[in-house]
Amino acid sequence: MARRGQLGSAVRCFQDALRSKAVTLCFLGMGGLIFGMILAIAGAGKIIGILEITYLIIIFSWLLTVALLERRRTDRLEKLLDGLSEKYLLGEVLPRPVNSVERRYFQIMREMSRSTVGIVEQARREKEEYCDYVESWIHEIKTPLTACSLILDNDKDARRLRRELKRADNLTESILWYARLRTAQKDVKIREFSVASVIGEAIKSQMELLIGAGISVEAEGDFTVHSDEKSLCFILKQLLVNCAKYCPGCQVSVRAAEDTILVRDNGPGIPAHELCRVTERGFTGRGSAEKETAPYHSSHGTGMGLYIVKELCVRLGIFLKIESRAGEYTCIRLTFDSLARP
Repeated sequence: MARRGQLGSAVRCFQDALRSKAVTLCFLGMGGLIFGMILAIAGAGKIIGILEITYLIIIFSWLLTVALLERRRTDRLEKLLDGLSEKYLLGEVLPRPVNSVERRYFQIMREMSRSTVGIVEQARREKEEYCDYVESWIHEIKTPLTACSLILDNDKDARRLRRELKRADNLTESILWYARLRTAQKDVKIREFSVASVIGEAIKSQMELLIGAGISVEAEGDFTVHSDEKSLCFILKQLLVNCAKYCPGCQVSVRAAEDTILVRDNGPGIPAHELCRVTERGFTGRGSAEKETAPYHSSHGTGMGLYIVKELCVRLGIFLKIESRAGEYTCIRLTFDSLARP
């Protein structure tokens, strides 16, 4: 059975070589006929048969050699493929090409392989980052849930309970928006609306936290814009949450004018050497020992709030600029692209 299988494989390999060299064999056959006709005209009729047979033997030997070499190369490729746990890496370990056509295929396979490797590595990084965020989010949401349990077991203060539930709700909303970042274009609904109404909705939704943190909010101004209302509302909510979390007792002003929304507080501010990093994924600034001078971070935070804000701004064409001076203020500027408006 083994011999029969090997014989069948050899026959198939020879047939493949015959098909791959069909054009070449046609020209060789035509050349052999023309060569025989020339010999016949020249009067070499006695040796024509010998020459033609020799010619056919040479062609057959060449075709058989090609078939054996190609079979050896394909067996080597199959062994390489079987030995790879990550099949998309085959393009990186292919043997060197032997002719111009193979060189071009080799280049194409190498480019495809490198592109695939890049896509796989990016997907792997995103998966790891998502898992890290989910893990930190789970630890973060335990705080308000534990606080709710303690409140219910002790004084049953309804106001404190609502604040902790609002913190849990904000954390849940943040992870949902983070999950939507990959399909943000499908979720975006662009329409014309008044930014004053969105500012009012954002302030109202966070009022419990702002009051609990002793923060007073002043809102003024208005303009209309074409954008995604829900995304803008989440962005403003996140900025207010940061104020409530990291600079209690401060005053916050939200002003809308000339295609720009300014959110400014008179809190501790952000150190200059960390200002450029506050929108990075997972950045939480310095430790809790220096918490009073850095309003944007927490030793227990996920460091994802401003990152999600930045990504949403990029998708909506909103220019995000953060200005701050340590010990004085923090000002976040959201500028809408006026060219996108009718």
